[in-house]
Amino acid sequence: MKLAAFALLASLLAAPVAAQSFRDRLPEDEVLYFLLPDRFENGDTANDRGGLNGDRLATGFDPAAKGFYHGGDLKGLIRRLDYVEALGATAIWVGPIFRNKPVQGPKGHESAGYHGYWVTDFTRVDPHFGTDADFRALVDAAHARGIKVYMDIIANHTADVIQYRECGNCGYRSRAEFPYARKGGLAGEAINDGFAGDGVQTPENFARLTRPDYAYTPFVPAGEKDAKVPAWLNDPIYYHNRGNSTFAGESSTMGDFAGLDDVMTEHPRVIAGMIEIFGKWVDRGIDGFRIDTARHVNPEFWQAFVPAIEARAKARGIPNFHIFGEVADPDTSALARHTRVDRLPTVLDFAFARAVNAVSAGEAGTDRLAAVFAADSLYEGGEATARRLPTFIGNHDQGRAALFIRRANPQASPSELLARTRLAHAMLLLLRGVPTIYSGDEQGFIGDGGDQDAREDMFASKVAVYNDNSLLGTDRANAVSNFNLDHPLFREIATLAKLRRAHPALTRGRQITRFAGDKPGLFAVSRFDPVDGREVLIGFNSSARPWTGNVEVDAGSAAFTALAGSCPATATAPGSITLSVPAFGYAVCAAGKPQ
Repeated sequence: MKLAAFALLASLLAAPVAAQSFRDRLPEDEVLYFLLPDRFENGDTANDRGGLNGDRLATGFDPAAKGFYHGGDLKGLIRRLDYVEALGATAIWVGPIFRNKPVQGPKGHESAGYHGYWVTDFTRVDPHFGTDADFRALVDAAHARGIKVYMDIIANHTADVIQYRECGNCGYRSRAEFPYARKGGLAGEAINDGFAGDGVQTPENFARLTRPDYAYTPFVPAGEKDAKVPAWLNDPIYYHNRGNSTFAGESSTMGDFAGLDDVMTEHPRVIAGMIEIFGKWVDRGIDGFRIDTARHVNPEFWQAFVPAIEARAKARGIPNFHIFGEVADPDTSALARHTRVDRLPTVLDFAFARAVNAVSAGEAGTDRLAAVFAADSLYEGGEATARRLPTFIGNHDQGRAALFIRRANPQASPSELLARTRLAHAMLLLLRGVPTIYSGDEQGFIGDGGDQDAREDMFASKVAVYNDNSLLGTDRANAVSNFNLDHPLFREIATLAKLRRAHPALTRGRQITRFAGDKPGLFAVSRFDPVDGREVLIGFNSSARPWTGNVEVDAGSAAFTALAGSCPATATAPGSITLSVPAFGYAVCAAGKPQ
């Protein structure tokens, strides 16, 4: 890495406020950096095969195939903490690191658990990523820099181990057609005498659920009898066993997620077991949980799980433990419902992502953003909760912001695509919420789609469909290591992260919309310092043409300083400022003390 570049970024990122413990920072103070360990950096080639022998179907390792392990690990992440810190990230969201089933899938369509979501052992680090000691070293090294570590966890499902006697790829069987009280359907043998259904979530009731063959006849193959840890997870009675989810109706919380064993999270034993599993990871000093597939779990589970984990964190001296669920829905009312009904503290803001990508691509007017923020009051806790929602513009499932922008503008020049992507990142870093950077976005990665096509390696890739990609803002390719501190998007994000951290209005500040329209153009908000009330006006121009006009501000905001872009020195009149923003540009204007 270039020493001059590091020195420059170190000066940019110098803490603007008095030193404080990283534990004191509120969730909204963070800038998150999300990565999949397998695709980030290979620090130890000795663990590439996870201690297993054989070909890729035995070890899961094939660095030339996008659906298999590539060799990234925890030692590699530790080695790149300088890079993460230089970007301005204050917390790392690490993809699941639990031991996974190495390979699964039908013959000819196998893939590996490189992503971490096919868990067999919830208590240990997967050997492909290193050891428990490596994870401890990561947490200690990050904390020494004031960087928090968030874990990606799964309570909804495990790896695909349980099979059904009746079929392979089994369709969902409902409670109405296949009740708990009959074996294999309404006319079947009477079973589970006295069980009052999964809605009565008491140990006494679930003690009467003794047979899991109400819908299908589940069994565990002989070679996998003890595949899961803790041991209680090997018993089919703790799973729904109703076949594959259609992701609608009751199957959304009771069906197998694409064949993965769906845990019966209504069961008191499961609730207690999951609290204990993940509570022990809290004991290791981590700072937050991202919860995978949270909407596919019944609300009562989260109502018990969240307060237990928060209490455990506080007891360990972690007062601001950040919990956010994955609710993959761009509808703000659906997102908010999971904070009110499930009592999840926060959820990933899919509505924000959809709106920013549409606006920055020029597909929608800026009123699309205004509509998202107008719904902030729907969340439990209202606008205060909205400020803690992790926001993002690309991820490992759906794809990257640059991809969505390019799809909407297939004839655009590379310079226009870069400018629009810069604008999207400015929105991410300056608007309310907790900005989450997906690794590779800061290096101009575009990708070819979602899922495996959005999971390119940061280290030199051997995957042909990655290496033929063009990148924004650089002549480099995925075939070489991409940790370039001079990349224009890296520098933009680092500068914005520094600006955000320097001004409490941009982290904890109340936000109100000042200007929006039904076509590409200006979107403007004011954010207010939570202590002294100073206003910071932020304007974004999503149009290919410069924008000039008048924007409302507080009447007491008379003099302005440009924190980014160009700002007038004074208000045009009490309550109004004349703002000029270049095409795909933005401006951040800080007012003096209110008069």
